[in-house]
Amino acid sequence: METKKLVKSRYNRQLCGVCGGFAEYFNVDATLIRLVWVFMIVFAGTGLLAYLIAAIIMPED
Repeated sequence: METKKLVKSRYNRQLCGVCGGFAEYFNVDATLIRLVWVFMIVFAGTGLLAYLIAAIIMPED
């Protein structure tokens, strides 16, 4: 049994691969993850900080 790891995507990336990594981990479309992230940036204000932290902490694929 293969264990899933949350890593930045090497192939499904726009900036750092964070959204692509989340999409691969949860097995959903990366566009959906990106839309949720934009929603968090615009309406909650915490999305940008969360993205930057994830970009620094998440290992490369």
